[in-house]
Amino acid sequence: MPDSLKAERLPTALCLLSVMLNLDNIPWRATRHRGIHLHVLRRDAETGDATVLIRMEPGCSYPSHRHNGIEEVFVLQGGYRDARGEHRAGDYVLNPAGSAHRPVALEGAQDCVLLAFTHSGITLVD
Repeated sequence: MPDSLKAERLPTALCLLSVMLNLDNIPWRATRHRGIHLHVLRRDAETGDATVLIRMEPGCSYPSHRHNGIEEVFVLQGGYRDARGEHRAGDYVLNPAGSAHRPVALEGAQDCVLLAFTHSGITLVD
């Protein structure tokens, strides 16, 4: 896998976002998937681009999906695992167009909270 696609540790200054952002004040919307909550910040119906906060309770999984374009993810709190490994708070993950995965929140005391930027949307594969 090219180095540009591996998870990278964000600089400390960017990790402060998770400290400054009070996740308890986010108006989360429950989904039909157990333990998965969303807060849509921006969605473009025409292009499929979206900026979304995702909260996954420990042990819960986001449904399997394929990326129509690239997906950029900042892990703000907790962590998750997928076929590429574990991704924890402070990690930046770039999922290439056409890739598919099923993220599962790591077990532990904290929910996994992600800031995701999807380009051209996703397609559920389950």
